[in-house]
Amino acid sequence: MSSPDESPFYHPKVHGIAFQHTFNPGTQDGKIAIHYSFFDSEPRSQILERTAGHLLAALYKHGQGTAAGYVKKVHHDTIIPQATVQNTYARLKAKYAKTLIDNWGEVTDPEKHVFEDLNIAAFLIELWADTYKDIEFPGYVDIGCGNGLLVHILSEEGYTGWGFDARERKSWSVFGPKTREKLQELVLIPSILYSESNENQTSGPNIHDGTFPKGTFIISNHADELTPWTPILASISRSPFMMIPCCSHALSGARYRAPPPKGSEGTPSAYASLVAWVVGLAEGCGWEVEKEWLRIPSTRNAALIGRRRKLDYGEIDAREFVDANGGAAGWKENAMKLVTGKAKNH
Repeated sequence: MSSPDESPFYHPKVHGIAFQHTFNPGTQDGKIAIHYSFFDSEPRSQILERTAGHLLAALYKHGQGTAAGYVKKVHHDTIIPQATVQNTYARLKAKYAKTLIDNWGEVTDPEKHVFEDLNIAAFLIELWADTYKDIEFPGYVDIGCGNGLLVHILSEEGYTGWGFDARERKSWSVFGPKTREKLQELVLIPSILYSESNENQTSGPNIHDGTFPKGTFIISNHADELTPWTPILASISRSPFMMIPCCSHALSGARYRAPPPKGSEGTPSAYASLVAWVVGLAEGCGWEVEKEWLRIPSTRNAALIGRRRKLDYGEIDAREFVDANGGAAGWKENAMKLVTGKAKNH
């Protein structure tokens, strides 16, 4: 790296790092050392020393695990090469990070959210470059967009799209008029929850019926109540999607602890169970699901992507599918609570 600003969130701000391993075959003893090449503007410090200590501890832990026969369960960079995403992330970070952090409009930790969404944006940009290399980008919608940061970054990068959430956030106006016009305060009430006789109930200035122009790429980034709905809405609109699950909710919008996947070894975490459950929903309504563990500063980092179908769209009746998976009774009431802040929302 040529400057400290190019360092990713999880990387020490140094010009270079060398890992040196020495091994004595006779005694079967080995040593590992870490060497830094410092920037003039970022000399040796206690923070960098602590980081080196953590790196050594992690190396020792992984080395011991490998020696004991540990098999890695989580595999990164299975869809887009790490270097490709990392290069785009470094460019976005250098371009936007300081301004975004200095002008953060929320009470949440600016660095975590800024670096996380810059990384997600970098992944999306490269995913789209791969997906739409031979065709025009169809646009995107960010459902449950929260603080609107991801929409802002993608807008600044020239991608056509918009986002909505049940409640406007302070940051929406901070991002400026160009982004503000792409953010809307809307509650999503899926059209399939209404009978034909009550079809007009989906209309209104603050209601969206969950249908989008065919092909629109649907983003569901820690969208909580909307997470299990994402692959269903994508099927209805015949659109690809990427969802990053966070908190677990049923299709009714109520809090829900997803059951452990059948045949799982040991006791899966609540998050692993949530991921498995929403993957099952996506596959059940006809999607071939790709999984990527994103390199973001969050433990809730599973990106589930639907770009290809296993079943024709016409083979799935969305309403019957929802009813077969617990139903959506109470969705409208739970969704409306988000407007007043009575339900937790990012």
